[in-house]
Amino acid sequence: MGTSNVSSNSDFILMGLFSYTGPHLVLFFLMATVFIIGLLGNTTLLFLIATDSRLHTPMYFLLSQLSLLDVGFPLVTIPKVVAEFLQGQNVISFGGCATQMFFLMLMGVSEGVLLSLMSYDRYVAVCHPLHYQVLMRNQVCLVMVGASWFSGALVASIQTSITLQFPYCASHTVDHFFCELPALLKLSCADTSAYELALSISGVLILLLPLSLIFISYGHVLGAVLHMRSAEARHKAFTTCSSHVTVVGLFYGAAVFMYMVPGSYHSPKQDNVVSLFYSLITPTLNPLIYSLRNREVRMSLVKVMGRSDFRVKR
Repeated sequence: MGTSNVSSNSDFILMGLFSYTGPHLVLFFLMATVFIIGLLGNTTLLFLIATDSRLHTPMYFLLSQLSLLDVGFPLVTIPKVVAEFLQGQNVISFGGCATQMFFLMLMGVSEGVLLSLMSYDRYVAVCHPLHYQVLMRNQVCLVMVGASWFSGALVASIQTSITLQFPYCASHTVDHFFCELPALLKLSCADTSAYELALSISGVLILLLPLSLIFISYGHVLGAVLHMRSAEARHKAFTTCSSHVTVVGLFYGAAVFMYMVPGSYHSPKQDNVVSLFYSLITPTLNPLIYSLRNREVRMSLVKVMGRSDFRVKR
């Protein structure tokens, strides 16, 4: 079989998620609804954090970066899925495929690092409350956010550039609903085993290093909570950390399945479900988890809604 290098004129064909049958139409509109809810939830949380002075703290600054990533994640994939469904065409250009892959890795790695740094913030808040303002001063928060974005950009640049250098066979049909690195590698005519091994090793490091920091941070938090004599203090500490732990579980559960479990142990259909989960469901759930379980966010939202209601009555 002859091979041809991927060029800027090459197109890829993505496997659509939905057909035009009744059940699939229901699923399509459900996906679109979840997408809109996610965008509204994250943009609302960003607005509250930016406008309410009570939320101008290190924890909420880091949370605003998480919401920013959760706005970008669905925007990279879902509008393309919707356009493909409405137009009846599942073609994506070489540039579009490269862009999707780059930004998905950028945001995925950045979010993983950011979640680990947010766990450090919770560790300082619970274990060293008197030194919190010093240990989590503005300069430290900016460095933490910069490190998460830089690590994401670095990994995305390296992996995207290497992946797109491989020669691809005549079939450019990606067995996925967006351009994700593992799915694209399956189309290559070249021997990618060495790169896939390197990718697995780097994936383990990219996932395990932040996870290790999360486990260490919450190990110290748990130890500190167990030594608290006040039931109210223990409840406050658990409430402070529970939202973040929930978000970590959702994000890393999907990431571990996709990048640490060998591809032979999961099918393309399972990959599609998990990818839809972490690219759409998780970003939608994150602001709901933080707003519903966080008293300050709820109070800020009630305050804003109260102002709006007052203006309408006037």
